Amino acid sequence: MRSVFVTAIWIIVSVVTPGVSQSEEKAGVRDKLIGSWRLAWDEEQAADGKMFRPEQTGVIMYTRDGHMAVQIMLPEGTNSKGSNPVKYDQGSYEAYYGSYDVDEAAHTVTHHVQGALVRSLIGKNLTRVYRFEGKQLILKSSRPDEHWTIAWEHN
Repeated sequence: MRSVFVTAIWIIVSVVTPGVSQSEEKAGVRDKLIGSWRLAWDEEQAADGKMFRPEQTGVIMYTRDGHMAVQIMLPEGTNSKGSNPVKYDQGSYEAYYGSYDVDEAAHTVTHHVQGALVRSLIGKNLTRVYRFEGKQLILKSSRPDEHWTIAWEHN
């Protein structure tokens, strides 16, 4: 009888625990994203192939219910010198919003754009590879033809 009881407990723990830990793990990364982040630095590739860090300010926000928004502004009179194939800014300003999903196995967060200053982004799924370094959230494009990395710090 005791062995049946021990076996039953083992089965319950084996079945329930993986689902709980996976859920907690997903909530853990999602919880790390939640909140408002200010732009720490951005590194882009110029037309000549050299990497540079433009002076700009910005904010990205992730909500607990799965929404996000980002705004980035270059100094007045400055144009983006990045050579990326996707145009994200207009008039030295980048802004879009929508929902997001996290894929922990791939270490990606996908922004599902619902509205944007650059209208061609609307309806696009922008997948970003993420990592956390200290107090920073580091994002980069998952596209092999885009060469930029951006760091955010919690506000």
